[in-house]
Amino acid sequence: MMGRESKETTLITGGTGFLGSHLVARFLAEGRRVVALARNREGMSAAQRMVRLLDWLKVPQNLRRRLEILEADLEVPRGGLDPDTIMDLQNKVDECVHCASDTSFAVGKREQVQRVNVQGLENLLDLLAGSRCRRLHLISTAYVAGKQVGKCSEDLPPEDGIGDVFKDALDTTRFHNVYEQSKHRAEHVAMQRCAVIGMGLTIYRPSIVYGDSRTGRTLAFNALYHPVRAVHYFRKLYTEDILRHGGRKAGALGIHLDADGTLHLPIRVLGGDGCGVNLIPVDFFLRAFQAIRDTADPNGVYHIVNPRNTFISEIVTFTNRFFQLTGLRSLPGGEDLPRNGLELLFDRHVQAYGAYMRDARVFDRTRAEAVLNPVGVVCPAFTYKVFAACMRFAVDVDWGRRLWSDTTTPVTASKQKTSSC
Repeated sequence: MMGRESKETTLITGGTGFLGSHLVARFLAEGRRVVALARNREGMSAAQRMVRLLDWLKVPQNLRRRLEILEADLEVPRGGLDPDTIMDLQNKVDECVHCASDTSFAVGKREQVQRVNVQGLENLLDLLAGSRCRRLHLISTAYVAGKQVGKCSEDLPPEDGIGDVFKDALDTTRFHNVYEQSKHRAEHVAMQRCAVIGMGLTIYRPSIVYGDSRTGRTLAFNALYHPVRAVHYFRKLYTEDILRHGGRKAGALGIHLDADGTLHLPIRVLGGDGCGVNLIPVDFFLRAFQAIRDTADPNGVYHIVNPRNTFISEIVTFTNRFFQLTGLRSLPGGEDLPRNGLELLFDRHVQAYGAYMRDARVFDRTRAEAVLNPVGVVCPAFTYKVFAACMRFAVDVDWGRRLWSDTTTPVTASKQKTSSC
């Protein structure tokens, strides 16, 4: 289908997000017409944000004529769109990819996460009710499994009493954070609503998505990047202390700089026993999404995951090598051992990701691999070469601060309308 224009139109929510923007670019490259729902933010209109992303993704100008950008807000009924725009949308959208999501883990943001991940989906389905849209592609997460131990199936998890209204508090017996709980609920909302309106439902459950496995380029610097960024910060901070201020603070923490520039940074990372983190690159996610989307059956749940978890000890080894460090090491178990001041600071910094850094869950891939294996879609191994490409890019753009320094943002998108996602 590449290079051939399609008469079908795909609605993509969250078009200015990490996965959403990549999917917009992929669908345009396939020759499809795309309507991207996005919102204004940080002093930029939805159109300006979308064009900036298309520039960054190097989408040719001739492909952009098939893109329509709608400024909408799925946190309000029907996206805040006017009746004429809604009617136009309902009459031309053939399928919808729902990427819009709030990935916050914080309990204090529970209401916001609920509005985006649960109520936002409800509002989207209200918008699509009565339309020609025949299939919903829901981008969920493998971590709807919550605190489940062992194999997590490619089926909807049981509701177990979670009713039509999102719970007032985090269910800490079943979920690690509000994000997991909200995505769990969203899957059930989608299943119930799609069944009522006769719409096919495909649920995609990626694990932790990082940058491109070949170039390292990414738009998001959380998850995998978060603990590594903390180590990089410590390296810069204490190297400067040693070189410019005599190293008094560094010495008190047992940090020292060798003649060859290697920094000894004594941090024991709690790595768990036989656990690790499930990582997939964005390029694999896109290939897997396309293969699953092209299947004849519009219904099903698919885990888009790595068949092998990466042990924290491996990431620690990669980090030592890339940043020229010693002293950083993985500590299996040991949660009850005394921690030094530097370790306590590191622990607080990465606390939200602890459940994913020491993950014992195993994600069933039977349904996904039945689709992916025949077409040769395989998750690349997370090697040092891949790690180095990702971290080199992250450091070059200062963990996102200089991401747009070489990107122009002319507002040239076609058929811009206003009214977020």
